[in-house]
Amino acid sequence: MKIYRYISLILIIILSSSIIAHGENLGLSAESYILIDGNTGRVLYERDAHRKMPMASTTKIMTALVALEEGSVEDKVTIKRECVGIEGSSIYLRDGEIITLKDMLYGLMLRSGNDAAEAIALHIGGSIENFVSLMNKKAQSIGALNTNFVNPHGLHDDLHYSTAYDLALITKAAFSYDEFANIVKSKSYIADREENNYFYNKNKTLWQYEGGDGVKTGYTIRSGRCLVSSASKNGMRLIAVSLRAGDWFNDNYKLLDYGFNNYKQSFIYDKGQFVKKINVTKGNKEHVNLVAEESFFYPLKEGEREKIKISIDVPSDIEAPIEKGDKIGYINTYLDGQLINKGNLIAKASIKKINAFERFFNKIRFK
Repeated sequence: MKIYRYISLILIIILSSSIIAHGENLGLSAESYILIDGNTGRVLYERDAHRKMPMASTTKIMTALVALEEGSVEDKVTIKRECVGIEGSSIYLRDGEIITLKDMLYGLMLRSGNDAAEAIALHIGGSIENFVSLMNKKAQSIGALNTNFVNPHGLHDDLHYSTAYDLALITKAAFSYDEFANIVKSKSYIADREENNYFYNKNKTLWQYEGGDGVKTGYTIRSGRCLVSSASKNGMRLIAVSLRAGDWFNDNYKLLDYGFNNYKQSFIYDKGQFVKKINVTKGNKEHVNLVAEESFFYPLKEGEREKIKISIDVPSDIEAPIEKGDKIGYINTYLDGQLINKGNLIAKASIKKINAFERFFNKIRFK
């Protein structure tokens, strides 16, 4: 009987591991997946999201990010011979063709052009190696620590890998560029070139999911089907990533549904909102009001609002002079005891420094 109890316990553990801590099993096909809030990065749902895996053409999200960060969409790019005839998806670049970086970015993200990826890399980095170095540096800087790029397109290499979590972070960073958002939400695009100028987006999320606004498909035999999807509703953008997914689009739609059905964008505090008054020494005023530098919203499930706590980290007093907008302290937001945001507190007004005589005169005048 003991052996049966042990078997039953093992089965319970195995089954439980497939049910996410959020309390709902979505029955997804992917080996690794994640759903995050595209604004704050909060993880809303995940399984094995830090597992290093090949990611195929979802690589191109980072290629686009680095290109937008390091180049200009108005750049004129002369195509080199080595960019012609790259295997896999192509926008059919021609040797010596001159094309804008903007057009190539659309070809990269809509048609998944491997030739466009190589041409972008050579234009921005001067060499594939230099561009790949920029990709890896960017990954490290945004916390995508389990990612390594060896090329700009995602054709298979054993040393080219990422994770669902890292791809979500990379996509979140890419959306900080309006041009990226405009590209990946486009269902089609006509490039300024004589031939092969119509790019049709391979990402069915734009047609099939309400609010779908990006971002990239990927497939190789080794990676399987990989998909990064985004959608925006009710003031939230969610980013879903599925790796090695048999039912890739439906997996991501289930993830997005889960997020929109269970989380609401919640107001925590507003930009310019008064938070604290502190003493000022040697100034023409005795106090300065501190206000929040930026608004803060956070996706919350039902029942989480009462678990939000705010703490203020400011000095007891500050010496003049003070300029309007000076950063003086922090407003820290906690959910269930975990820090979820550290915002700046700034001076609402300027305060001049005055001498001892002026301070004495002010005290008499305002008594």
